[in-house]
Formats: sequence, structure tokens, C-alpha cells
Amino acid sequence: MTSNQYDMQNPLTQYPQPQFPKQLQPVPGLASKMDPVPDHGETSYRGLGRLKGRKALVTGGDSGIGRAAAIAFAREGADVAINYLPEEQSDADEVMKLIEAEGRKAVAIPGDLKSEAFCQELVAKANLDLGGLDLLANVAGRQKSVESIAELTTEQFDETFKTNVYALFWLSKAALPLLPAGATIINTASIQAYQPSATLLDYAPTKSAIVAFSKALSKQVLPKGIRVNVVAPGPFWTPLQTSGGQTQDVVQKFGSEVPMKRPGQPAECAPIYVFLASQESSYITGEVFGVTGGNTLP
Repeated sequence: MTSNQYDMQNPLTQYPQPQFPKQLQPVPGLASKMDPVPDHGETSYRGLGRLKGRKALVTGGDSGIGRAAAIAFAREGADVAINYLPEEQSDADEVMKLIEAEGRKAVAIPGDLKSEAFCQELVAKANLDLGGLDLLANVAGRQKSVESIAELTTEQFDETFKTNVYALFWLSKAALPLLPAGATIINTASIQAYQPSATLLDYAPTKSAIVAFSKALSKQVLPKGIRVNVVAPGPFWTPLQTSGGQTQDVVQKFGSEVPMKRPGQPAECAPIYVFLASQESSYITGEVFGVTGGNTLP
């Protein structure tokens, strides 16, 4: 992998291309166990002070796109609280060290977003420990590939919606009374909201719901000076995929179906989160930004 994402280079060959080895992990999966290990910008992301003094809460901040966003936020000058599942502690420990290495405050808050009570506690603790809150990045998600609707259980359907949609509602509702004018909420949808895969019958509609929820919320909170936007990634190389989000056959060729012929690396998504969090995007709200390797959104 490249050690400097800022040098001009061919994006087709900038990062690893399929074929990848089979590598099934138990849910929720660890980035450190993936082959190749994803690039979250650990050695490449450079901050420019665009979020100096900001106080951010990032769900799913231990790995994947959430980890890349957390690292970028810290290098841009923000203090950062991350949420993750207890099983992801080893990945989270690495992120905490990276945030602290930037001289920023790092707060770790493990717990399950399927619980409304925990979501309320998460926001309250982040606000208390950071001394305020002005940036909420909802990145955590649940994805499990199922071949047929006959195999899709009500329990899985419910867990996917609670993790991906209900938590978004609970966290936003808890955070909004604390957010000052100028604060931002960034939600994470997916190209699945527009081009759903047959095996993601529960996951794809949660991403459509996130788009609609975010657009509606953006109109509701704009009079308060708060902006809400959405990032919609395509295929990204994260533990979500190798822990049951895709079949192992798909993992081997993951990303080959998009025009760029490779999966995105989390580091390639971080800059859009920074842009939407910063005052540079002050005239943008209620929008969806695709990061899809050429599979354009409608």
C-alpha cells in the first residue's frame, strides 16, 4: 500500500486489488486480522487544523471507515470519543494511541448500539468527558449476507435495523440538545441504498432509511445552525465484509465489480468526513456524497 496518499498516482493501482484470500472472522471482526490489513491513514493522513478545538463522537471508531474518520478528526485538531463493541477492544486500543499521539483527548466508550439506554449514555458520557460535543459521526453498522429471504430471520432483520437505523435516531435525538450552532452530524449510508445486492435484503433498506432520515433531519435542525449530511461508500475493505457481511467467494473478488476494479481503503473516505465536519462545507446540508470507486449514485 502507498505510504503517501497525497502524491499523484494512478488510483487503479494505488491500493491492493483482488484476488484476496478467504478470511472468515467471527462477528464483529478485527481490522488487525485482515489480509491485507486495511489502510486507515495511520501513516499517511496529514492534518491542517481544520477541526481545531472540535469535540467529536464517532461510532464504529475502532476499525474501518469510523477508525479512519477518528484518526483524521484528531489530526485536524479535534478531541475524539469512539464507540465500539467490547470484542473490538484491541483495535480500539490502537486508535486511542493514535489520537493521543496527536496531543488530543481520546475517550473510549464500548457498548452495543442496539440499546436505546446505551445510546443515551454514550452521548452523555462523550459530552461529559470531552467537555462538550459538536460533531457526531454515525459510522457503525451491521451487515450479514443471506442468500435467500427464506433464510433471513426476524431476529437478524431486527438487529440490522436497530444497529443501523434505530441507533442513528437515538443518538441524534440525544445529541441535538447538546449541539451548538455550527455543529454537524454526518451519517453513513451506502451505495446499497441505490443499488442493493440480492444478498443484503435487510442491510440495503437500512441504508435507504438513513438517506431519507438525514435529509428530513437536515431540514428540521437547520434553523438551529446545525448541518446534517451523508457519506455513501461503495465496497470498502473493512471487517464488516470479512465477518459475514459478504460470502467468502465475494470476499476473494471484493471490489472487482466496480469500475476501479478494487475495494476502497478507509483512508480514502476520511477526507470527505473532514470536509463535511469543517466550516469549509458551511453551505452544504442534506446532501449525500458517494465514495464508490466509479459506481455513480443517481
